[in-house]
Amino acid sequence: MAGTNLLKNSLILTLMTMLAACAAGPDFKRPDAPASAAYTVKPLSAKTSSAEAPLGDAQSFSAAAEIPQDWWTLFKSPQLNALIQRAFKANPDIGAASASLRAAQQNVIAQQGFFYPTVGVSYSPSRNKLAGNMGGNSPGLQNNGTLIQTYSNPSGPVYNGPAYYNFHVAQVSVGYVPDVFGMQRRRVESAKAEAQAQEMQLKAVYITLASNIVAAAFEEASLRAQIAAVEKVVALNRENLSIMHKQLAAGELSEIDMASGEAALAQAEQALPPLNRQLEQTRDLIRALAGSTPDQDVPETFALSDLHLPQALPLSLPSKLVEQRPDVRIAEEQLHDASAQYGVAIANRLPQFSVTAEMGGMATSPDWMFRAGGGFFSLAGNVAQTIFDGGTLRAQSRAAEQVLVQAGFQYRSTVIAALQNVADTLHAIESDADALKAAAATEQAARKTLDLTQSQYKLGYVSYQDLLTAEQNYQLSTISLIQAQVLRLGDTALLYQALGGGWWAKKGEHAS
Repeated sequence: MAGTNLLKNSLILTLMTMLAACAAGPDFKRPDAPASAAYTVKPLSAKTSSAEAPLGDAQSFSAAAEIPQDWWTLFKSPQLNALIQRAFKANPDIGAASASLRAAQQNVIAQQGFFYPTVGVSYSPSRNKLAGNMGGNSPGLQNNGTLIQTYSNPSGPVYNGPAYYNFHVAQVSVGYVPDVFGMQRRRVESAKAEAQAQEMQLKAVYITLASNIVAAAFEEASLRAQIAAVEKVVALNRENLSIMHKQLAAGELSEIDMASGEAALAQAEQALPPLNRQLEQTRDLIRALAGSTPDQDVPETFALSDLHLPQALPLSLPSKLVEQRPDVRIAEEQLHDASAQYGVAIANRLPQFSVTAEMGGMATSPDWMFRAGGGFFSLAGNVAQTIFDGGTLRAQSRAAEQVLVQAGFQYRSTVIAALQNVADTLHAIESDADALKAAAATEQAARKTLDLTQSQYKLGYVSYQDLLTAEQNYQLSTISLIQAQVLRLGDTALLYQALGGGWWAKKGEHAS
């Protein structure tokens, strides 16, 4: 008999172990990496073109080059480095994303707690009064110390008077829900996926913040250079206008030429206010990114001459890009979450098991609660299965399945967008180099033309209108060169962002 019971218990234990080892729903499998080996249909050039101008060095791409975590240091601007490090500490978006990550991590711990039994204790003292006509009690002092008084009724039977007594109940309760079909494991899996997504979101906030600061710094440098160029043109126009006043007084210049000179000066001066406005707005943006209010200035300022163009650029393979891009990793974790939630929906349609146990004591005085006769216990198991619910659980599981399908397509869409982002940036970098080369050649030609025209004008060989035209062309060529330089810097920074921002790299490791 004992052997039979032992065999029965062993079979039950084995069955429960087998049930506990499996979880309802599909086990998540990471999507396959893209089969693409390149980002462009045509192979990229080994090097971009170069230009005879500042920031005009040729750039090359290397799949072996690593992306440093602090990739912005490659532009070799101490002001930029200091501003980004301070922004990392003060920007409220970083604080919000960090708090969101901590909340998600605590949700994982909370969900894991469902694997363990819940244990509770309670103690309930009470003071009670029974009606005097209840009957059935014997007069006198009871063993619990309660006094029952007896009264006589001349016209009827004897009845007990009102009874006052105390009652105490103390107990320990234990509840346990065995995870037979893996519902809790799927919920923990879902919570972990959400925490991983939040961690990637925090990294994305860091990368985006650094990229926005870099872009704003480059914009400030561009605007300062453009303002300097326009101010120089304004100064030249004022100088020429002063000469023209003398020529007009001497009768050597017509009123029409004088009016043209005044118009040229006014036009040059008119270009300054919009540039100054953009510069102030860019400074406002930099203050906000650094976590400061508009009235709290930051000490860093930026000029093109202080910036360096990285020459060796990293180019991660598409198969590595999906590991590096935070947005792709977030989409992957969302897919993982949807898979786990589908498992929860399936498990919810299966039988639900629970075990409860209670043990304690009760009596009319505390010292009698755990004496003989005062103790109690209960042990109960429960299996529940929904028989009919109007198709609710089935519809919920089918909806969860479609959410999983949707998450799969969204992941693929995110990957394609990430690949396109890198491809667009690569094309932009190649185009920027060509544009800078052309802008540099145009600026040099315009500078040479202006120098020759000024010499000829002083000798009286050309009209003032010719000089104005040369100055205007040089102004436009200078501004175009500045814009081409900044565009090249900006697209280089966008490449580091598009490749994932180097969040996985150790601090201080730079691409060569």
